[in-house]
Amino acid sequence: MPELVVLQHLEREGPGRFAEEAARRGWEVRVCRPDRGEPMPRLGPEQSLLVLGGPMGVGDIGSPAFPWLEGEVALLQECLACERPVIGVCLGAQLLTFAAGGRVEPLMVGEPPRRACELGWGRVEWTRPAQEEPVLDGLGGGMPVLHWHGDRMRLPASATLLGSTPLCREQMFRIGHHAHGLQFHVEVSSAALERWLEEDGDYVRMALGPEGVERLRAEQAQWGEAVERQGRRLIHNLLDRVGAQLAAFSMP
Repeated sequence: MPELVVLQHLEREGPGRFAEEAARRGWEVRVCRPDRGEPMPRLGPEQSLLVLGGPMGVGDIGSPAFPWLEGEVALLQECLACERPVIGVCLGAQLLTFAAGGRVEPLMVGEPPRRACELGWGRVEWTRPAQEEPVLDGLGGGMPVLHWHGDRMRLPASATLLGSTPLCREQMFRIGHHAHGLQFHVEVSSAALERWLEEDGDYVRMALGPEGVERLRAEQAQWGEAVERQGRRLIHNLLDRVGAQLAAFSMP
């Protein structure tokens, strides 16, 4: 039976709709918490990997505060080498970029350049046609998503860019057809987002001003339904690819 192995780094940032879609397919879902000292998973032939987000970053690799980041990069490099299906979300996408030979750096805007955060709802525009990219099927020319980051990826030569925003070009990519990275979030439910706003309110206010938390709550009513509907479609498409890649990966 296929199993989605999840690397989670923070209590509030779980697999959410990815786990729901995997369960709907009858897959097993196993959450590993390297941040709590759990060992890196040993992956078998029917297992794919989902690496989630967190406030730490690629710049923290080697830090004694996050000793498990090096192990995650090594695991991602193993997955890339054997073409195991992988999905990275936010931090997970950044670690995937780094594991493949790319870079991650602070998001800078303006002249002179200044640090910026991309936080809240916005639209990602696809840079590839859906007829050539099965994961984009049924999603038109782009879709609304939830942004929550202050870094940007510089993709390796092996990556194909799939989606961008005006503020941050590198929003979604693939490496081959087995590894996909999403800088944005589609897995977060309304209830989970409320917990993010409660626990990470200082970050929101730093990025958006003193009314930032209330602004995001108000915009949830405008954006939430479309983000959920199209986000579920993207997750469905991604797990379709994972299933197809696992079938090929599992062949003797």
